[in-house]
Amino acid sequence: MSGVLTVARLELKVRVRAGRWRWLLAAWFVILVGFTVLLRLALSRAHNLDGNVGTVMYGGLQLFLLALALLVMPALTAQSVNGDRERGTLGVLQVTGLSAFDIAGGKLLAAWGTACIFLLASAPLVVWSMVEKGVPAIRVVIVTLVVALLLGVICAISLGLSALLSRGTTSSVLSYLSVFALTLGTLIVFGLVTVATTQTRPVHYSTGDPNAPAGCCTTDETVARTDLTWWILAPNPFVVLADAAPVVAERPPVCRSFRTGGSVRTFCTVQPQNGVDPLGDISRSVRSLRSPPGQQSNVAQFQSGNRTPGGKDLVWPYGLGFDVLLGAFMFGVATRRLRTPRRTLPRGVRLA
Repeated sequence: MSGVLTVARLELKVRVRAGRWRWLLAAWFVILVGFTVLLRLALSRAHNLDGNVGTVMYGGLQLFLLALALLVMPALTAQSVNGDRERGTLGVLQVTGLSAFDIAGGKLLAAWGTACIFLLASAPLVVWSMVEKGVPAIRVVIVTLVVALLLGVICAISLGLSALLSRGTTSSVLSYLSVFALTLGTLIVFGLVTVATTQTRPVHYSTGDPNAPAGCCTTDETVARTDLTWWILAPNPFVVLADAAPVVAERPPVCRSFRTGGSVRTFCTVQPQNGVDPLGDISRSVRSLRSPPGQQSNVAQFQSGNRTPGGKDLVWPYGLGFDVLLGAFMFGVATRRLRTPRRTLPRGVRLA
């Protein structure tokens, strides 16, 4: 562990001496402040928020912060290994008593620590959201931990690519492509696979059913089997963040029932206590995808403090588990690529 800390201190000293991270941190904070101020001004003109805009402010801030972090964090690690190799400084570490794990772990710890500093820079804005009310402290703690863990995963992926590829430009591009695959890529694949797996089934309506087609008691409908494809969205960082966030207080759901083909179907809607909740809305939408056709509109199970009975429709443990395993795998790749002695070296690479 001492070797990991030694490499981490060395990496942090290099970053501090470079000085560029200060300007990046300042720009990061200014962008977050500008977004939060504009969001607060927009909410001041919104209606039906019951005077509490903290929930909307905090949810919007965290989603924007995660999006901004996914654009910035790969740059912290994407050239940490091959950049040192190109400058001829990596060999100096490899001929010391430091192991490959020490070098990889130290570089990851330094990048992750820098990412957490950027995350902590948003603390004043989080406090502002809490002052506006509607943001429980437990939500802040859990969301912060989840965001920090996701940033660590992105740093680990970038580190693995940096060790695997000989050129910094290539590893940087592939790091951003990895972020794209986890975010927009999962949405695109989910949409295409869901459309490809739709099914047609007969629906029987009872006499007097207001939803029955005119003069018809039986018809065919096309349904999307999202209960078979929801797992594609699970690794998405935004889905993980929203679904892991504890719910805010909600009003009891408003339900209505009607009989269809001898069975009773109940449809409910949930009204958040403090108005719109961006994180909660995403979570409810994603969890409803796990329900079989005909039950996805039944959200009576989304009760305050427990969106589903016993949490059976949780999505974030699967997504976060996949992301962490992916990060661990890429960290293992980096450790393996840093082992010495090496029989071969990439073309044009020098040791020192």
